[in-house]
Amino acid sequence: MKSPAEIKAELIEHARSLGFAECRVTAAEPAAHRELYQQWISEGKHGDMAWMARDIERRTDPRIVLSGAQSILVLCLNYFQGETAPHTDYRIARYAWNDDYHDLITAKLKVLSARLETYGGIQRPYVDTGPILERDFANEAGLGWNGKSTMQIHRQHGTWFFLAEILTTLALPPDSPSRDLCGKCTRCIDACPTRAITAPHRLDARKCVSYLTIEHKGSIPIEYRRAIGNRLYGCDDCLDACPWNRFATASREATFQARQSVFSRRLTDFLSLTDEEFRQLFKGSPIKRIKRPAFLRNVCVVLGNVGTLDDLPALKNTAEDLNPLIAEHADWAIREIQDRFNAV
Repeated sequence: MKSPAEIKAELIEHARSLGFAECRVTAAEPAAHRELYQQWISEGKHGDMAWMARDIERRTDPRIVLSGAQSILVLCLNYFQGETAPHTDYRIARYAWNDDYHDLITAKLKVLSARLETYGGIQRPYVDTGPILERDFANEAGLGWNGKSTMQIHRQHGTWFFLAEILTTLALPPDSPSRDLCGKCTRCIDACPTRAITAPHRLDARKCVSYLTIEHKGSIPIEYRRAIGNRLYGCDDCLDACPWNRFATASREATFQARQSVFSRRLTDFLSLTDEEFRQLFKGSPIKRIKRPAFLRNVCVVLGNVGTLDDLPALKNTAEDLNPLIAEHADWAIREIQDRFNAV
């Protein structure tokens, strides 16, 4: 029989062979910031993300999620594609440049879970797909610390990594918690275009560009449209601003490189997409899940901010779309461009 320490060492080595940058362990105990999370929910700062308010006890206590859970493996996967970004007049959050990370990481977690089974464990894997306050457990496992933006930061990987977890009934030696190394730095707070980071470690999701362009399904509030700028899907501004990124190295995963079939297109090219063309263009991409109406809504907002008179014919055609969400944002974009160029 192998000792828990030997099992842990083998798991760490196996995780690295699967492409994970790091694998650490913490005890399966209630999340440290569960009271703050409950307060955040009670204040409605989760916006339309109703699932975050469901089963709060499960979300804050992994022992309810998996009966008999004793340990949590916390893993990170680097997705930094290097300093070079696609040359477009719009921006898409780095994590969504190509294939959906959920699919890639889930496959790796299944392999690692199978290894845990050979040691007699019962497992439950997640990659932000279940009721777990993963950043709390990452902190406790020593896998970075929660920055003032509420995003996880790592000494070697900066901000460019995905978190994943495996709950297990195996009792494995825990690692030491991380220290907060943000110091007096407020670059992430200062960089937020909509002032969604209301204080250190406090985020109002209803103001966040990532929320507004991805999770929010309805009309984007007028007061935030100009602040969205050229951010078509998500926002990396608070991540980009972090000085710990100077240590970040490029990922070995080729699937995170920018998808040329997407980034070779102009903004107005997206406006002509049918539902089927949208699904094909973004097949396997996280962008696909917001569906065509919300995506074209975003395209119209960006065009309203960076478009020119040459874009008006395409926008006027889009304003005739039968979907009122698309038509309304196209009308707004037309007015913004006309006002900017003093055109009629």
